[in-house]
Amino acid sequence: MAEPLFEAPRRGGPDALDLVAREVRLPFDTDDPRLAAASWSRVAEPGDEVAGALVAHLGAPGALGWLVEALGDPARTLCGGALAELGSQVARDRLCAAVARWAPRLDRLDPRRELRVLDRLDGTLLVPGDPRWPGGLRDLGPAAPFALWVRGRPDLAATVGRSVAVVGARAASAYGEHVTADLAAGLAERGFTVLSGGAYGIDAAAHRGALAVGGTTVAVLAGGVDRFYPQGNHELLRRIAGGGGSVVSEVPPGSAPFRQRFLARNRLIAAAAQGTVVVEAAWRSGALSTARKAAELLRPLGAVPGPVTSATSTGCHGLLRAGAATCVTDVGEVVELVGRPGELAPVPASGAPGERAMPEQVAVLGDTARRVWDALPLRGAVGLEAVARTAGLSVRSALAGLGTLEQHALVMPDGDRWRRAAAPRRAPGGGPVATPPKPR
Repeated sequence: MAEPLFEAPRRGGPDALDLVAREVRLPFDTDDPRLAAASWSRVAEPGDEVAGALVAHLGAPGALGWLVEALGDPARTLCGGALAELGSQVARDRLCAAVARWAPRLDRLDPRRELRVLDRLDGTLLVPGDPRWPGGLRDLGPAAPFALWVRGRPDLAATVGRSVAVVGARAASAYGEHVTADLAAGLAERGFTVLSGGAYGIDAAAHRGALAVGGTTVAVLAGGVDRFYPQGNHELLRRIAGGGGSVVSEVPPGSAPFRQRFLARNRLIAAAAQGTVVVEAAWRSGALSTARKAAELLRPLGAVPGPVTSATSTGCHGLLRAGAATCVTDVGEVVELVGRPGELAPVPASGAPGERAMPEQVAVLGDTARRVWDALPLRGAVGLEAVARTAGLSVRSALAGLGTLEQHALVMPDGDRWRRAAAPRRAPGGGPVATPPKPR
């Protein structure tokens, strides 16, 4: 059982006098809420509930000022002042231990350096209270992040408002990667954002599946967004950030990824998404921590079954056997699992399973137009380069195909992107609905 955060002080624990008093002077305005939140993302490790409780009680600037004061006079500050206002909420021994572990990170602390790095990367810092902040993270309580460092699209509230986390093993099988890509592509075509962790295996397959159909995907990293990790997925993460998606971290630029941060990162994926699907997971897979957090937060949880002889599916089978997850085998079942009550997600029309419907006008416009049409997502808009990449055409040929389709009112520009034009309404007999003349 986890140690309770809110409790009376215990006897025999560390005392405030165990902390050596020292003066701390920070070179920035600690009353600036943005700088203070960025500072806490450096000072405290992800998921530090003592820091979260302190910041929730005093605000990021007030908590940072209190920490500086506590180091200047531990006996007085830790036994009175803000702590007295907290009453016996936070055990004094836990708070003393927390101050001791935060103190070394105050040396040379200056979040303006990290913000300059983020600016050079055209990134954005989000803090709680920003309308772009993902609402689901509030469910984490004191374990919620203090700030989010974002590359790519900064409006995470809009991006993940309708989203599914697709996670699984790094050492994925060909079966797992195939299923993942199909699920992610289908979810993206139905307007869902696909969340994952940017890692090898299932994570990468989920991101690629969404990108392949021009969908939106978000990668949550365990390290800073200045250095994409793992290095082998650098190009994939660059495409996510530059293609309408987001690469996100709760730790500032320069922060290295390590095991504890990977586990902490998983709680953000589970909390931000509308639901979670585990495709492949070994018995001790890190993906299971995402699944457990999703279940704890009462998010819908699905698991994909695999061969009973496959070690990469034992975790999924365990979730299903325990009744913690619902069995899902295709995108329709995932949409049914995570969809809001009464919500019907649009399903791509097709002449045959897995085949997109193609208007008769497109079929007669030639191979280039047909390939460009297939490369456009059913919903949303994509850039010219994304169309060319998906269609397997040069940029010049893709532009020519778009021009042909535009002449026939099948596509339309949307800023510097392209989208399919809305299909004309049909009369009951099958013909187009006549548009009534405008009154003169």
